[in-house]
Amino acid sequence: MVTSVKAYLLFLGLIAIERGFELALSHRNARIAFSRGAREYGQKPFRLMAALHSAFLPACAAEVILLHRPFPGLLGAIALLGALGSQALRYWAILTLGSRWNVKIIAVPGERPITGGPYRFIRHPNYVAVSLEMACVPLIHGCWLTAIVFSIANALVLQKRIRGEEKALGEAYAAAFSDRPRFLPRLHRGA
Repeated sequence: MVTSVKAYLLFLGLIAIERGFELALSHRNARIAFSRGAREYGQKPFRLMAALHSAFLPACAAEVILLHRPFPGLLGAIALLGALGSQALRYWAILTLGSRWNVKIIAVPGERPITGGPYRFIRHPNYVAVSLEMACVPLIHGCWLTAIVFSIANALVLQKRIRGEEKALGEAYAAAFSDRPRFLPRLHRGA
């Protein structure tokens, strides 16, 4: 069990390093956007979301250590696949948006919405990735309390965040995405 806990903590450490890279990328992209006349929206919901995300990885580590959560076998393996899938979806969204990707709501007036990549299927693939990650990363090592608490908190934060983001992106965004669901792609399109 000690070996699986160490491996899990190493995995959490790698995610933390990845988050540092994403914050640096976001900061760089914000500078680019502001140089093109961008405005930032929704600072209060962002601070709440940042606090939630900052507490997530430590909560996973604390639950596995303090509550002696064992590796749950097949469920842990499935959760690991879900966590890796969430990373793939996140980076597909990041690569698709390029310099327009950001952890904050920053919009350049008049920019046309990007509708390629995962955005062909859903409006918010990055938030789908985050939601999947909040559920799966804790379950890799049986941290079901963290999975439940952070998934619910994330859903509540995302409600306000998404409303603010869609409003900030304006009418062109609303028109371009009027036929796309927010989170789950349609399996087929009717005629």
